[in-house]
This record gives sequence, structure tokens and C-alpha cells, in this order.
Amino acid sequence: MSSNRRNDKIILRLIHPMNGHSKEFNFTGNDTATDVGQYVFDHWPQEWENDRVSSPNILRLIYQGRFIHGNVTLGALQLPAGKTTVMHLMPRETLPEPNSQGPRKTGKTEESNCCVVL
Repeated sequence: MSSNRRNDKIILRLIHPMNGHSKEFNFTGNDTATDVGQYVFDHWPQEWENDRVSSPNILRLIYQGRFIHGNVTLGALQLPAGKTTVMHLMPRETLPEPNSQGPRKTGKTEESNCCVVL
């Protein structure tokens, strides 16, 4: 697999909640949420410089209104390679337990592609 082929990669457009700016990054299905946080921290976008965080360990991904825990791979989320997926990137020390978030009460099915803006 060639690293230069965009359609081999999962393209994440990450939205920074503090400034509203977004930036695209390329990953593989084997990359975890922790890997994404570390990569973004190491390659912090210039336009986000005023909102730089002190550690990659506090960067959290939000996808379809849910926090993605660190060991979850992008492949497990069934994100399509070669297409852009939008996620929010939020600095937060801890995450709620997976089942403490409770069922979503949006009136939509679990297959919904809605996104909750926090």
C-alpha cells in the first residue's frame, strides 16, 4: 500500500472546538484514537497554535456524538477509506464510562449519521 495514495487512507477532518477551525489528517484503519491524538499533537496545525494543549493524553475524539475511547481503531468504526469523515477533537482529562452516556434520545436509529455539536 502506497502512503501517497489518498484513497488508501482514512481522511479525518478534525474540528477544534475552541476555535472552530478544521484540519484534515490521513490515517489507516489500524490507527487508534490514541494514535490520532498523538499524531495531531506532534503535528499541531499552525492555525490552532493559540489553543495548543499541554499533552496528547487529553485529546479526545468525538464521532457521531460519542467519545471514542483510546484503544478503538478507526477500522472498528468502519470509516471509509478515501472519504472524509468529520470528527471533533476536544481537550478533556477523562472520558465517561462507555455505558454511562446512556441511549441517545434523538429519535433517530442507531444507523443515523447525525453529529452532536458540544
